[in-house]
Amino acid sequence: MTTAEATQTEPHTDTPADAASTDSGVVIPQRVTFEDPPTNWWGKLVRWGEKKFSLWSTKDNLGHRVCSWIFLPLAYRSGIKFRGKAGYADHSIAGDDTTEHFECILPFSRFNKNWYNAMAGAALLANSEVAGGMYIFKKAGGDYTVVCKEMHYSFRRPCVGPAVYRVEPRDDLDALVAHGDEFNITVDMTIFQAVVKKDEKQKKCGTCVATFHVAPKAKFRQRQAKLAEREKQAKALEKQAKKDAA
Repeated sequence: MTTAEATQTEPHTDTPADAASTDSGVVIPQRVTFEDPPTNWWGKLVRWGEKKFSLWSTKDNLGHRVCSWIFLPLAYRSGIKFRGKAGYADHSIAGDDTTEHFECILPFSRFNKNWYNAMAGAALLANSEVAGGMYIFKKAGGDYTVVCKEMHYSFRRPCVGPAVYRVEPRDDLDALVAHGDEFNITVDMTIFQAVVKKDEKQKKCGTCVATFHVAPKAKFRQRQAKLAEREKQAKALEKQAKKDAA
């Protein structure tokens, strides 16, 4: 039992300690900020370059292709890319929905095919992680790391053409990013066979549910700096103990 429940004179509130309340009663969480540990000029240059590359990789297909060629060679060879304007198609694949969706397209290339001339299951499964990560990385920006924790893929039918990944988050990703701290988010992905002809119907090839862990890079660097400092202190104590024993 908490103090608020035990004491009747103390008012009860659902507002968290790190949040502020407006006059209308809307709870606005205060942003959590993390400071990068101090480093030399080379470390600052590396951090600056890493952020620029991260932002460029989600800006358009050119940046994505170049960064994939450097850091994700298998994703580069698979050819997955944004669909429409930086991933947001003006309409759905079927053409009967005007809602904008974040979509990625996987080409029906020889690298992605299996022996019976259909899209390989391994290609569909592996690129699900890439598509979901591309969406979150585009929303979170260059100050966050995105790691896939868990993924479930359900195959429904063979895909004999380009595959389109439609990504939809279960939670408000913008609000989670605005808070500034690390979080987990689950996205639902629907995989379609791309419509090539006008009279062709939309075909669902599979569904995927993936959970990603998103963390600020500054917080990760703080942890690394603290770990390095503890290791340094442990080595100093061990060295002093050997000196005293001698």
